[in-house]
Amino acid sequence: MMGMAATAIRFRLSSELRIRENGRMIIKQLSETLINQIAAGEVIERPASAAKELIENAIDAGATRIEVATAGGGKTLLRVIDNGCGMGPEDLALAIRRHCTSKLSETLFDIRSLGFRGEALPSIGSVAKLTITSRPAGADSGAEIAVVGGKVGDVRPAAANPGTTVEVRDLFFATPARLKFMKTEKAEAGAISEIVKRMAIAFPAIRFVLSGTDRSTLEFPGTGDDHLARIAQVLGADFKDNAIELDAEREDVRLSGFAGVPTFNRGNSAHQYAFVNGRPVQDKQILSAIRGAYAETIPQGRYPVAVLSLTLDPALVDVNVHPAKSDVRFRDPALVRGLIVGAIRQSLQREGDRAATTGAGGMLRAFRPGFSPQPAQAWSPASSPSRPLYGTAPSFGSGFAAAAAPAARGFGEAAQAAFDSLTVPTARSEPIPSPAPQSATVEAIASYPLGAARAQVHANYIVAQTEDGLVIVDQHAAHERLVFEQMRKALTGRRLPSQGLLIPEIVDLTEEDCDRLMTHATSLEQLGLAIERFGPGAIAVRETPAMLGEMDATQLVRDLADEIAEWDTADRLSAKLEHVAATMACHGSVRSGRRLRVEEMNALLRQMEQTPGSGQCNHGRPTYVELKLSDIERLFGRS
Repeated sequence: MMGMAATAIRFRLSSELRIRENGRMIIKQLSETLINQIAAGEVIERPASAAKELIENAIDAGATRIEVATAGGGKTLLRVIDNGCGMGPEDLALAIRRHCTSKLSETLFDIRSLGFRGEALPSIGSVAKLTITSRPAGADSGAEIAVVGGKVGDVRPAAANPGTTVEVRDLFFATPARLKFMKTEKAEAGAISEIVKRMAIAFPAIRFVLSGTDRSTLEFPGTGDDHLARIAQVLGADFKDNAIELDAEREDVRLSGFAGVPTFNRGNSAHQYAFVNGRPVQDKQILSAIRGAYAETIPQGRYPVAVLSLTLDPALVDVNVHPAKSDVRFRDPALVRGLIVGAIRQSLQREGDRAATTGAGGMLRAFRPGFSPQPAQAWSPASSPSRPLYGTAPSFGSGFAAAAAPAARGFGEAAQAAFDSLTVPTARSEPIPSPAPQSATVEAIASYPLGAARAQVHANYIVAQTEDGLVIVDQHAAHERLVFEQMRKALTGRRLPSQGLLIPEIVDLTEEDCDRLMTHATSLEQLGLAIERFGPGAIAVRETPAMLGEMDATQLVRDLADEIAEWDTADRLSAKLEHVAATMACHGSVRSGRRLRVEEMNALLRQMEQTPGSGQCNHGRPTYVELKLSDIERLFGRS
């Protein structure tokens, strides 16, 4: 079959070549409709692209109120209503023709409007059913024109309010192949929502309203000159309390905006917004500069929140790079990068060392009714009479996997019982005194690779004695790795055990984040996290993984929503479940500052010896360091 197919292809190609060699190649002018459809392939990539072009037209028309309505994720209906200057009958006839615009003079070096190419409306009309109704301010009546699949109708009188209404129905009906590449209705609606948010941030004086078929409405009232208030409408009220204002200038390039403190970070880069002369852009160079400015201040896998606005002479930036106008080219890119990095770093040095205010909420949630700290207790052989916590000493030659004693249980038994009884740290960070068990028992425990726990210092580091030295363990990093390995096993096995919450945790999110989470609710349930919708803009957490114990479910759900948004599609989620497990493990592991009893510390050490890769945490940092006795003696000059 493969041979026959190859033969057929070769025959077709050879026939085409003979036609070109023996006959005259005919060059002809493409039809206007076909030209517009070709242009639409670049300008109108998806419903969100059409929404962006129509909103830009409304802003250029001087609108102070813009309403966007969608159905079917914008594929069935996209309607944009503005109260701008409007158009007369003559302007309507020209507006749907290619390269007709009122926003461009004779040069591309002085572009001061969002639109300027004159391609959007004819491109939309070539692949959809387009209707434009407009009435200039002061006119007695309006006019209307329709374009269906490239076929232009006549301009006719119509009743209309001052301004313009553009209605797009059945997008891509004239190019059905493009419909195959569209995402789900929720995904397309989410992309339109993101466009509205970016435009709302760029133009705080304009009132934006977005409504959809699910009857949910997203509204951003105008805030005048208060840019930070508008940003808080989009990014949340927390941003206002955790933002550092930026205002810097270098060689006639001005940078303004706000950057979040390093501790106010998110799980993806979707909360970074950049604008050039008021135009929303997604420029890789600007995003790279933001990443460089926060280098070494934000953990790997976390992203800062920032809204940057660059203002410069239009001649110093090329916005005509792509028909979508989302990319720009600076005449001096090094200058722009240096300005962004320098301004953010100076601001961080000035006041960026303050903690994010969102941490206070997590601290308050830790004080639950009925919870009281218990005094740390020393270990004794009688502390677990029914089953010894430690077994006989193994040989070192068999490695960590063989070093665990037969009685060393998994998290569902001894280790889980130990970590379920974690205590709250006291005000002081004094070491926990080691127990005084029988000498033979201590020697047996010390013969394990990670030895016997002797103390906990600064409520974070476990000091263990081995036969020939000592080991210092980071309790949070170590437990994080153990939890992660348990969860990773569950990805290919049975569902992780979960614990039901007496009162469900209600997490307020955007509709887009709620939809993303519910799309993957089954996969998350495999990890022991049971969620469900709780009205518009909210998720109810019913169950959490049992092995995580007490945890901040709200922050976990928000981080998961950010990460799922970064992966785009459900197909990629299966390849990223391990990353989800790592996030859950980080949230549920024993935290720094927890006072542990000696039996709890030893249980952790035994589990580390059983777990492959326990020498480093999920982020690549070491979980323990080891000092040989000879190294210690060398410090004191004894060798």
